[in-house]
Amino acid sequence: MYLVGLTGGIASGKSTVSAMLRELGCPIIDADLIARQVVQPHCPAYRLIVKHFGQDVLLESGGIDREKLGAVIFTNPEKSRLLSTITHPEIQRAMIKQILQLFLLGHRYVILDTPLLFETRRLTRFLKHTVVVYCDPDTQLSRLMERDSRSQDQAVLRIAAQIPLGEKVALASHVIDNSGSREDTYRQVLKLHNRLEDSLDFLLVRALAIAMATGIGGLIFLLVKRLIF
Repeated sequence: MYLVGLTGGIASGKSTVSAMLRELGCPIIDADLIARQVVQPHCPAYRLIVKHFGQDVLLESGGIDREKLGAVIFTNPEKSRLLSTITHPEIQRAMIKQILQLFLLGHRYVILDTPLLFETRRLTRFLKHTVVVYCDPDTQLSRLMERDSRSQDQAVLRIAAQIPLGEKVALASHVIDNSGSREDTYRQVLKLHNRLEDSLDFLLVRALAIAMATGIGGLIFLLVKRLIF
């Protein structure tokens, strides 16, 4: 099984493309969903967030208020790095667990839906393909303003906090242009899906995994044999 990274920019339409791929049967691991799960009140990351950020970032129900926490880290790079050191190890462990489960089920590939794929670069070296969901700057700005009911100045600041989509396009192996209609986006997604389905890249990865497993198993057998006989 090989790994495909899916990313984009705020309001570029990554979630739309991810949903389309899921409907086509692609196995998807959603990093943003995992990020929400690892900060639930019963999780270690939750306790660390409360310890370092205080009760002010909590909802009345006791859960993490993502809007308040986001506002804190948006204006404070040190707080942003601190939050990353708390949550990223937990997110990565959960993603690795899901990857192994999908590998054992025999999937050819899995898509890692990761908003900050190129910002953090923690996963890029493990990916066979990277996909960026792009839209032109004017469309991105208007969509963000409408979606989140933000002023133009607020929306511009949010977009500026990420790597520009044009730079992400240059880093990607595949691009889905979501500037037009939903039908046009779907045609591009279907083309990508067919390409991933037809790829034989998974054979090499699976062969290497089997070889490693066999080699380790053989080594253990030889050691046991020496100890017993």
